Amino acid sequence: MFSQTEENYLKALLSLTQEHGEATVNSLSKRLDIKKSTVNSMIKKLAEKGLVIYESYKPIQLTEEGEREASLIVRKHRLTEIFLVEKMGFGWEKVHHIAEQIEHIRSPEFFEKMDELLGYPKFDPHGSPIPDKNGKIIKLDYQKLSDCSAGESVKIVAVSNSSREFLEFLDKRDLTLGTTVEILTIESIDKSMTIRYDKGREETLSHIVCDRLLVSDPD
Repeated sequence: MFSQTEENYLKALLSLTQEHGEATVNSLSKRLDIKKSTVNSMIKKLAEKGLVIYESYKPIQLTEEGEREASLIVRKHRLTEIFLVEKMGFGWEKVHHIAEQIEHIRSPEFFEKMDELLGYPKFDPHGSPIPDKNGKIIKLDYQKLSDCSAGESVKIVAVSNSSREFLEFLDKRDLTLGTTVEILTIESIDKSMTIRYDKGREETLSHIVCDRLLVSDPD
């Protein structure tokens, strides 16, 4: 049994490791907005429980058990998000903070029933894979829109940032998952892209936005 704080640490460690290949006390402190001394104290507790491997001045590693527990927390979060969207009618921009609260419910039956009612979905509303009941996560071969070239046509399949502000930005431009976009031009100075989609609509997106949109080849 883990505390809510411990679960938040595990989830943040998994996220940092997936994004950057490693997690450190410094990066964890910034991600959670918590003092380094407090992070150090918690990491030692997680190490005592066999959830992480930690040596001073070296990256923090999740053990096999720690990674599994972190993945199961992510599973509960992403199942909740898709449930809120598909069954309760919430917009994809409103579900993250609600799921942050529900993910700490300690009832496997609750989430198994949620999974069943949803028809065992593989992805959350933001295109991220939902870990299975054993904590295994599908590895996807997506690329950032910012890594694409002018003249390419690609399909938006996920977002790497699910903040409300970013999702509302996309909503205003009708840029949803499944949208196929054609890259018309890429500015050499700031790497902003002009794209065409939705029967001729054109938008210019900053490099920051393009970096947060994950794409694949169109069907």
